[in-house]
Amino acid sequence: MAMISDIADYFSKGCERFATPDCSTQKWKSGLNELRRICQSMDLEEHVKWGQPCYTFAGRNIVILGAFREKFLISFMDAALLKDPKGLLQKLGENTQHPHMIPLKSNDQVTKLESVIRAYIEEAKGYAKAGIKPPKAERDMKLPDELVEAMDADPELAEAFHALTPGRQRSYAFNLNSAKKPATRVSRIAKFRSKIISGKGAMER
Repeated sequence: MAMISDIADYFSKGCERFATPDCSTQKWKSGLNELRRICQSMDLEEHVKWGQPCYTFAGRNIVILGAFREKFLISFMDAALLKDPKGLLQKLGENTQHPHMIPLKSNDQVTKLESVIRAYIEEAKGYAKAGIKPPKAERDMKLPDELVEAMDADPELAEAFHALTPGRQRSYAFNLNSAKKPATRVSRIAKFRSKIISGKGAMER
């Protein structure tokens, strides 16, 4: 699977089954562009992270967009802080710590939910501006924050990682935790992605 590096490529060529008619982003093109419009209109900075559009404010990741065959979504990166009065946030799976994404199954849903999406983004911006972070949850296995963030942003990666044997999961945790710099951990995660998707451990060929 190709990983984009230019934000424009995501909205023109896609990421999954890159630059083909079968690419998931093509099915949800108008909805994704509406989400992009909302994010850009709310003073969020646009970046590419984990091969997907990520929007930041005050140096914090706020939301990330994703597209799959059956849905597209907007995921909130510090969702544990959000009040979610409409009950829209859902978990990726049973291993996800907090509900964090709004799944969308029709392009016109974005317009219908625009006011709510804007309110959630505005709330998240307020926490970022104030420097408020969610409390760190205790985990049986110490996973680096960079890996948790990457899985929150990449449902396929999360599903594949949680399907690994405990030993293989530990191999990644050990390898990533041994890196002193966050940038090194992020780089290793990008390199490990294909191995994780293939069901291999960190040291397997």
